[in-house]
Amino acid sequence: MSSAQPIESSTPTGGSELQLAKAYTPADAETFAWSRWRDARCFHAEPTDAGAPYSIFIPPPNVTAALHLGHALNNTLQDVLTRYHRMKGMNTMWMPGTDHAGIATQSVVERRLLQQGKRRSDFTREQFIAKVQEWKDEYEATILSQLELMGASCDYDRVRFTMDPVCAAAVRAAFFKLFDDSLIYRGKRLVNWDPVSRTALADDEVEMEEVDGHFWYLRYPFEDGSGYVTVATTRPETMLGDTAVALNPKDPRAAAVRGKKLRLPIVGRVIPIVEDDYVVMAVEQGGDPADTKAQFATGFLKVTPAHDPNDWEIGIRHGVAAINVMAPDASISDRHGWEDVSAEARAFVGLSREDARTAIVAWFKANGLLEGVKPYRHSVGHSYRSHVPVEPYLSEQWYVRVTDDRLRGAALRSMNPAQRDSGAAGAVGAAQAATGSTAANATAVGDGEITFYPPRYAKTFQHWHENIRDWCISRQLWWGHRIPVWSAEVAASDVVDRAAVDAARGELVGCNGAWRAMGCSEAVRRRPDGVYERFVCVAEHADSVAIPALTTAGFRQDEDVLDTWFSSALWPLSTLGWPEPARFDMQGLLEKWNPSAVLSTAREIITLWVSRMVMFNRYFLGGRVPFKHVFIHAMVQDGFGQKMSKSLGNGVDPRDIIQTHGADAMRFTLVQMTTDTQDVRMPVDMVDPWSGEMFSPRTITDAAGYTVADPVQVSPKDPSKKITSAYGAATGKVTPSADAPLALNTSARFDVGRNFANKIWNATRFALGNLTPVAGDPSVDPATRPLVDRWIVARFSHALATYERALAGYRFNDAADATYDFVWREVCDWYLEAIKPTVKTDAAQQQVLRTVLDASLRLLHPQMPFITEQLWPAVAATGVAGLRGVHVPAAPLCARAGWPAVDASVTDRAAVATFSRVQQLVDEIRTLRGARQVLPKRKITLLAPAGVRALVAEAGGVIEALAGIGEVADLPTERPAGAVPIAFEGQELLLVNFADAVDLGAERVRLDKVVTEKLRLISGFEGKLGNPGYLAKAKPELVAETRAMLDEAKADLDAARRSLDALR
Repeated sequence: MSSAQPIESSTPTGGSELQLAKAYTPADAETFAWSRWRDARCFHAEPTDAGAPYSIFIPPPNVTAALHLGHALNNTLQDVLTRYHRMKGMNTMWMPGTDHAGIATQSVVERRLLQQGKRRSDFTREQFIAKVQEWKDEYEATILSQLELMGASCDYDRVRFTMDPVCAAAVRAAFFKLFDDSLIYRGKRLVNWDPVSRTALADDEVEMEEVDGHFWYLRYPFEDGSGYVTVATTRPETMLGDTAVALNPKDPRAAAVRGKKLRLPIVGRVIPIVEDDYVVMAVEQGGDPADTKAQFATGFLKVTPAHDPNDWEIGIRHGVAAINVMAPDASISDRHGWEDVSAEARAFVGLSREDARTAIVAWFKANGLLEGVKPYRHSVGHSYRSHVPVEPYLSEQWYVRVTDDRLRGAALRSMNPAQRDSGAAGAVGAAQAATGSTAANATAVGDGEITFYPPRYAKTFQHWHENIRDWCISRQLWWGHRIPVWSAEVAASDVVDRAAVDAARGELVGCNGAWRAMGCSEAVRRRPDGVYERFVCVAEHADSVAIPALTTAGFRQDEDVLDTWFSSALWPLSTLGWPEPARFDMQGLLEKWNPSAVLSTAREIITLWVSRMVMFNRYFLGGRVPFKHVFIHAMVQDGFGQKMSKSLGNGVDPRDIIQTHGADAMRFTLVQMTTDTQDVRMPVDMVDPWSGEMFSPRTITDAAGYTVADPVQVSPKDPSKKITSAYGAATGKVTPSADAPLALNTSARFDVGRNFANKIWNATRFALGNLTPVAGDPSVDPATRPLVDRWIVARFSHALATYERALAGYRFNDAADATYDFVWREVCDWYLEAIKPTVKTDAAQQQVLRTVLDASLRLLHPQMPFITEQLWPAVAATGVAGLRGVHVPAAPLCARAGWPAVDASVTDRAAVATFSRVQQLVDEIRTLRGARQVLPKRKITLLAPAGVRALVAEAGGVIEALAGIGEVADLPTERPAGAVPIAFEGQELLLVNFADAVDLGAERVRLDKVVTEKLRLISGFEGKLGNPGYLAKAKPELVAETRAMLDEAKADLDAARRSLDALR
């Protein structure tokens, strides 16, 4: 029989004793649990099921690679919440799924093709998409299997993908409505451009990185030959597209150069000098000495509107041209708007931007126009996918008008007013004034309903929306939702309201033409060249009629696809069947589970995803928010505070942790380390492939300043054996081989979870050995039980309440600590030890133990579902659990068991206080026994006054059992020879038969230490009580507790001093 199955002992004692395998094997528990969960369809929910709704939507991981430790953390936290609320009796649905991740997925597939000697251009669009689909299918399966390995209790019957038919229908509907409502438009402007992926990026897809660069000082001659001005630039290669030079009108030199023109070197283009307040004045000309830019500036700013966002704005203000001198791959090009290419400039065409920079600087130096070079460290935008510097690029793209109050304003109004400062109200008002909106109804659906945890992240959300720019949604890719818009040039005579179109200055103007009659939305614009274009957005239901007609009429569908985040923004709607649930047999889901209870995610997703989900959900569902709470979890860093990444070789694969420690160990550790701090550190260790032992790797500093593992490590067991680190393999510095195998990354942090799991297993085995399988008697009243039973019931009530409060505030570490403290420190260390002498002959005490075991498994289950599920039938086989006032209704599976409940009437606070005294006395005696190295089997005699003897009696044998007391008697008139004194509650107690002979010198040393410690405590307490601020601010009960602790410390000091005097 498998060790995963509970087995009956072949030699029962006192009844049928149910046993478990001696050692806990995580893999057995994981297999056992999933077999039971699948058979019972444990995690599937229907909208008609009983219970209040509780839902979570998984942030869909990209189908680009396997899940990393950050995914493991977030999915564990979501699973804790899901399992907890399911056990609370709520109709709980956790929606799983994956994201198509347009740029990232297309990039990895293109890299794979390059390894095969092929390019995307070698395939038709349909053929390439099929290749990407193969990749998606492979990694989606990997991701879903990983979720199961981690124990994620998702509703796997409802797995969604952002490009499946259900989600695709939502994308089409959303795009059509936004287009029809003039919230989607097309425009030519400067965009963030990824020259590797060759696509536009939204603002929040750009990551700023500090780089070491230079300021180059270039001289531009006046057209009339009267001299020159010097411009400072970090990007000399863009000077080919300069169309002006600007200076601040306050600059003392402004009057002298006003009206003058410059001849642009290399190109020969004549450009004006314009005056603009944006320009930073040089320190020498009156600029701010504290401004770093002023320290490097010359006061003359080269203006390249097509390649710098600030220059673009200057160009608009002064009406200067925007000349694009680059191709989509960021090479210098004359095919994208640069027409005045001189013979000298021709030499630079075709160079990469990096090579062009070098060549242009060399040209200026050779021609005496390079005035100087200064090193300069500055922030440069990088693509969040390809990680190369982003190129500001003049391009025509599709945008969502998120600056409209219906989107931005709605997002700001969704915030909990307690977390929103006055700036949000101002921004909302400004947006309403700009749009003429009156949407700011304080009682509108969804207003004020979203709360952030921790609260500080509400500021990120607010600031983003107050400064948001329209969202560029078109991507120059093949993988993704293709934009459902067809366009064609039309004759001016075909434009009905030509005057309105002309007045719109290139903006789309909605119209009602023949295509609207087919179920489409139409808009017309006039291009700068005077040509009119008609754009037709086709609703999905009109595809079969409209698309053939459009094709016949010469219209062509837009080649671009939508930004991945467009479909992700619809995730809480699309996954539930919006806009037509009946079409996909998904009736009732949207009403039941939208809004969800909480979104758990990382802080960088606030702008990328949280913002857009809020705007879209509110817009398409009449103001309804997509979730009530947003929990931002900490980011896991390595032990040096660095982000875990493949390139640094410091990532930890969850699958490796599950293999070495088990899923429950990983889960518990991740939950316990989830504090409300911004980041948490996890030192990365390695597993020696030669010995299987864990060790801390030797580190080096790489060229970029990161602390990384030395590419080659040595086995700690045998230094002659070499090991390849993950960093060595990732950078190609070392190739893993039979002589230098690859070491797996791990972390000693996970040992805590593994040790806890082993403790739970061993303690349960011990407890089962003391339980006689019976029917069980839930009528046992804790109030009639001995002190130790009343204490453990009260402590469970406390742990339960602590856990529930912690999860309500998303304080996951507090929840984990509550279970750890109760199970390990109170059940294992105290209760099980205390009842050893009595439990086998006390049926009522067995009922208390049975109930404590059952309730503990329920309390542990959200964090550690596998071990609790495997132990569940073994505990259940001993009989029905429960006590009067302690409710743990029977259930066949732990995953579907009800959450325990404890009536307030059974929480015996007096028992807790009394047992705390018991623990203190036992600890005092144990500490002394340990210091004297007294053998555990040696029984000693305790001589104590009546009050202490009464405490021992009330403890019902617990003190004798745990402290090794053989006899308790009154204090004699004279101290017996060899008696050892201890101080307890201000009284002196004596221990007799403690040792064969007392070392008086050692005893004096011990008592001196006690006196020193008590004096330290007294000083601290007196300092607090002498502080007026403490007395004024602290709660009265806390002040009273401090006074009591002071009195007790003084009494203990007196007792210790008396004992010292007796030894002299």
